Amino acid sequence: WIMTGAAGRSGWRGQAWRLALWGGLIALWLLPLAAMQVTTEVAWDRQDFVLFAVMLTVVGGAIEAGVRLSGAPAYRLGVAVAAVAGFLLVWANLAVGVIGNEENPLNAMFGGILIVGIIGAVIARFRAAGMARTMIAMAVAQVVVAAVAQALGHFIWPMTVVFACVWLGSAALFRKAARSAASTAP
Repeated sequence: WIMTGAAGRSGWRGQAWRLALWGGLIALWLLPLAAMQVTTEVAWDRQDFVLFAVMLTVVGGAIEAGVRLSGAPAYRLGVAVAAVAGFLLVWANLAVGVIGNEENPLNAMFGGILIVGIIGAVIARFRAAGMARTMIAMAVAQVVVAAVAQALGHFIWPMTVVFACVWLGSAALFRKAARSAASTAP
């Protein structure tokens, strides 16, 4: 688990952020278990905990990959913002559903936003400038989903504005990282 390369550090100081990240994700994973001890409002089963663990592992893995891919703080933050936003979008859909309830098939459209992000990141080869364009495409996809939902009688614009702004914020961070890399290139 010793990091080298793009992260630029090894040993304990290079590990502190990893301990904080994974420790925080484990604490978040255990939070529903703690809540179940004090309230009947939270009633998770084994499948819920497994799914939550997978989701948290994907977020942690994405953030760790972002750290390994670039030493630029803006790039790393852009990855973290996008990963957390993706997590929240999936979590909201699974928990209560964004359109209607969690069983409404229209909620599957939100998966398309994440697919745009995954495909865009691969096409961009995870380079900062391409990631900025990918985040803009995700913001556009978010608005398209809201427009389709609106056409079908569902009002989700407040949530759409929030997520579109988050995707655009991540795009701005990636753009900053791209400009920084361009200015330091030989």
